[in-house]
Amino acid sequence: MALGANIKTARLKRRISVKDFAERASVSERTIIRLEKGDDGVSIGTLAMACLVLGEIESVSTLLDPGSDEVGLLLDREALPKRIDRKRGPRQPGARTGKPALPGVDDDEGVGF
Repeated sequence: MALGANIKTARLKRRISVKDFAERASVSERTIIRLEKGDDGVSIGTLAMACLVLGEIESVSTLLDPGSDEVGLLLDREALPKRIDRKRGPRQPGARTGKPALPGVDDDEGVGF
């Protein structure tokens, strides 16, 4: 079902006339009819006001929530690197050399383990 049809259904279930709905949303009746028909020339502000009048303003903020955007999440996953290579460069002081420490011998920082 299209968004406009969903809005119309929600309005009818709440038994709100087009005239009352338009007054509450601060738009003309013609704009409400265009919204319910799915006219893409109706502003997002009108859509938000219609959702507010219907008590569904949360629907606007979750419209393309990144956490539930299946296509976006799939694209993110595909963009992940297949493997991560650590950068090779000069060793940091105190980095492990792979040699076992000798008992009682201090390392460069004065601690022997």
